[in-house]
Amino acid sequence: MGTVLDYLEKYGNYSFQEMPMTEVDSLALCLLSYLKFEGMVPDAMVNQPPVKLKDLEEHPAFEKLFADVRFEKSNRALVNGMLKGKRFGELRLNCYANVIEEQWETQFSAVTFILDDGTVYIAYRGTDETIVGWKEDFNMTFLSPVPGQEMSVWYLNTVANALPGPLYLGGHSKGGNLAVYSGMNCEPEIQDRIVRIYSLDGPGFRPEVLEKCGYDRIQDRVEKILPNSSMIGMLFESDMHFQVVKTKAFGLAQHDLFTWQVVANHLVHANDIYERRKQMDNTLNEWLLSLDEQQLQTFADTLYQVISASQTDNLIDFTAEWKKSMNGIISALKEVDEETIGILKNMVKSLFEIAGSNARKEFASKFTPKQKSEKKSKPEPADH
Repeated sequence: MGTVLDYLEKYGNYSFQEMPMTEVDSLALCLLSYLKFEGMVPDAMVNQPPVKLKDLEEHPAFEKLFADVRFEKSNRALVNGMLKGKRFGELRLNCYANVIEEQWETQFSAVTFILDDGTVYIAYRGTDETIVGWKEDFNMTFLSPVPGQEMSVWYLNTVANALPGPLYLGGHSKGGNLAVYSGMNCEPEIQDRIVRIYSLDGPGFRPEVLEKCGYDRIQDRVEKILPNSSMIGMLFESDMHFQVVKTKAFGLAQHDLFTWQVVANHLVHANDIYERRKQMDNTLNEWLLSLDEQQLQTFADTLYQVISASQTDNLIDFTAEWKKSMNGIISALKEVDEETIGILKNMVKSLFEIAGSNARKEFASKFTPKQKSEKKSKPEPADH
């Protein structure tokens, strides 16, 4: 079993006319959306012809594609693999959008890929290395729509009205949430053109959001895929059917799409989320849904305040200078007022109470009525 890189090597010379879109193609395009296309791909607000992926190699800013040093090696391998074959060698890119707005706590990015068969794939970037991007993720727990979700609808309507053809939407992590949200809320005639929506370990939605946005209109076209040990993709997971895949990693590292296992031209599917992980996810969701909007906002704002005290605006610097970052965080914790600390303590206490209650239920469920009876009738040890 291999990964997306092995898939590109084996199937890279099949055109999309010869082999239609697969879930691994979607994974590859979602990964590609993380690259920094500023100045290389036409802006979403500018009516310009698309550029070919292979032509970017000659662009003077080509090296800036790999600015995220955390995944530089993997991203280079991805682009090289795509350029080797005709499947992605003629891939055209257009309508790049990248918005980072600290005042509105927003990080939004998307790019449109035009395949060799005329299919349009709109890819929403997940949370990048910016701190403000993670704050918007926190906001999703109590606020809907967040600005990024509203932008995703505008982006889909704008691109789809400019480009004909069948539509695929996709994204990894927060990008998966945006793909589903835009599909639920776009113009009706555009919604009719959507073939498939891929959410790769993307967080779900509060139940009232699914109902309000009419999720039932698109649910048969949503393909949500999670790794064995998913946490992010299981946030607010309730009414959305999902598939589970195997990965080469453990724990939260499974969120990295480069670790997802591939055999032939498809992902390696598993039966379900690991049981222990599922119990933890259920507890977290039950806790989040038990809190009111003000409590969740306090939690998100305080967490952001503490992390921002590291005086970095991105996770690369945050981890590179972790001693300095931690000193800033420790200082910030001292500045949190007593009332907020009290709220946070009560929130965490409720989390442990829910976890304890669920653990007791799980323990009790392991005993069948027969086992319980046998346990009660077991003779007491004789006195000596």
